[in-house]
Amino acid sequence: MKKIILTGGGSAGHVTPNLALIPELQRRGYSIEYIGSENGLERDLVEAAGIPYHPIATGKLRRYLSLKNLTDPFRVLKGFAQAKKLLKTLKPDAIFAKGGFVSAPVLKAAKALKIPALLHESDLTPGLANRLCFKDVRFALCNFPETLAHLPAGKSFVSGCPIRGDLREGSRAQGLAFAGLPGEKPLLLIIGGSLGSLYLNNQVRGNLDSLLNHFEIIHLCGKGHLDESLKGRRGYAQFEYVSREMKDLLAAADLVLSRAGANAICELLFLKKPMLLVPLSQKASRGDQILNARSFEKQGFARVLEEEEMNGKDLTSLLLRLYEDRESFITRMSESPLNDAISFVCDKIGEAIKDGGMA
Repeated sequence: MKKIILTGGGSAGHVTPNLALIPELQRRGYSIEYIGSENGLERDLVEAAGIPYHPIATGKLRRYLSLKNLTDPFRVLKGFAQAKKLLKTLKPDAIFAKGGFVSAPVLKAAKALKIPALLHESDLTPGLANRLCFKDVRFALCNFPETLAHLPAGKSFVSGCPIRGDLREGSRAQGLAFAGLPGEKPLLLIIGGSLGSLYLNNQVRGNLDSLLNHFEIIHLCGKGHLDESLKGRRGYAQFEYVSREMKDLLAAADLVLSRAGANAICELLFLKKPMLLVPLSQKASRGDQILNARSFEKQGFARVLEEEEMNGKDLTSLLLRLYEDRESFITRMSESPLNDAISFVCDKIGEAIKDGGMA
């Protein structure tokens, strides 16, 4: 039986695409193990999926002044030594890395041991940890056509993002029942994300009366951001966070107002959900969400509203126009070649194994 090591961590976006690959990899006869960080959220997610988990030390590569810049290089070196020892013991046929700082020592160790590896970049422009590792891998994969300009020529491909298939199994009726909504108006799903929820929450709630004239609303507002004064408001349901029910809420949604994290918007593409994207501003991020959103807008998958433009805009009118034009967005998303990322990635894994350790 062929063996593959999955790696990636630090955020859900570095883990969930790996988890989405597991059923197809198992169907193709792979045994799977995971290398992650010692204290990252990926451990609980991976172990819940029944996959053996091996923690290693990690250190963040910072481009700003911090006392941790003095100690983290030693953690990176420790992580490399631990990864190399693990790979010698586990003897995998290939490595698939989703990014995050835990991936770097694993990929460096794989290069030293001549184990073929693949690296997937979610955002339009690669982060620092991934940029340091592209030369070490057999194939570099990405979500956006524009990303190819930042990747090594001859071994880089637009794969799209692996999305778990069970997202397609959601029930609109169950989503409405969970939210306690009657389903009498178009349903707007609002997803703020963990970092960007507060600003979006304030904008939505400031326009709530107008929005509720036209939509029923499910609002995922982030931990600690429920508004007690809005509990029981007809047509409006708010949750800090949902997990198992997310597929049902997505099935119920007619359109989505969201931040522009790469994995989140790729899930919306996968499900053909018309979307108005409000990317995190450069004040709160390195600007990757702005680039992600503009790429989706260029491809006809979304409309974009910059955070700085949100004040003074008629949010209700923007969403109504998106709803009226929804069929054109659904058609463009249906024509996207990025709807079968899992098969594409698994094929590339098989090709890398056949090629051997060539990077």
